[in-house]
Amino acid sequence: MTEPSDLETKGFKSGYVALVGKPNVGKSTLLNNYLGQKVAAVSSKPQTTRRRQLGILTLEQAQIIFVDTPGIHAGDYRLSQFINEEAEFGLTDADLLLFIVDASQDPDREDRLLAEMIKERAGGTPTLLVINKIDQIVPETFANRKIKYQGLVDFVDEVEISAITVAGRDKLLDRIVELLPEGPQFFPKGQITATYEREIAEDLIRAAALTFLEEEVPYGILVRVNEYKTREEGLRYIHATIFVERESHKGIVIGKGGSMIKRISTLARQEIEEMSGEKVFLELKVKVENNWRNNPDFLRRYGLSHD
Repeated sequence: MTEPSDLETKGFKSGYVALVGKPNVGKSTLLNNYLGQKVAAVSSKPQTTRRRQLGILTLEQAQIIFVDTPGIHAGDYRLSQFINEEAEFGLTDADLLLFIVDASQDPDREDRLLAEMIKERAGGTPTLLVINKIDQIVPETFANRKIKYQGLVDFVDEVEISAITVAGRDKLLDRIVELLPEGPQFFPKGQITATYEREIAEDLIRAAALTFLEEEVPYGILVRVNEYKTREEGLRYIHATIFVERESHKGIVIGKGGSMIKRISTLARQEIEEMSGEKVFLELKVKVENNWRNNPDFLRRYGLSHD
């Protein structure tokens, strides 16, 4: 491959921008909104994102490669170790960090843990404080809260946004471009992610399960797509397995008369159709894999281990 010349890259900005923050601060929502397409699963439940996800936004003057990282997880499972390592890798490889926080809450233990990780793992990488959910704050309490967030890391700047209502998003995008280094276009203009559609489908099925299931069950769920192909013109056939850790969880996921699995399947199918632009026939089965979150062989087999 021919390297781009200095003339071709002069004035053009490019780089990797890591979206870091605790679960449910709006990282995936922000990414999807910038790309104009769902490539990252969104849920109000923690652990929706377990792996790094690339989102590629190509502008006239820049190419921004967003890296949506998992939220830091304090669990003792081997899976938790993998999730936290994925977040750390996102920090060390980035040209710019967006530390995204929730304006409706004071900084908590997870925010401080992530701040310490940034200091230890990403020394010297410019870090921008992104205060999200400003549509949910009471102005009288926000000024003091903002000071607390500002003290977590030595930020180069801060931007207040609402990932849902669009407020501040253009300003944030302009600031990202300003802070990126000059460089080449790494990906073709029309490409918006480096993740295969079947992997996105797995995340969307799991997010659908998170939407309906309560308590501990969702976090013991793993989804794997076994078949992802076009059977007829314009119809995508998907067969996937939902792994759970206990026999009792299998019954909950299936539901009385199959009611719960039907709800999960319907929502997941709608989300996958929105992502792919194709009609989808989705078939789900549920299988028990005891204590899979602590099983190194199982985690390695399904790409959830760095060993």
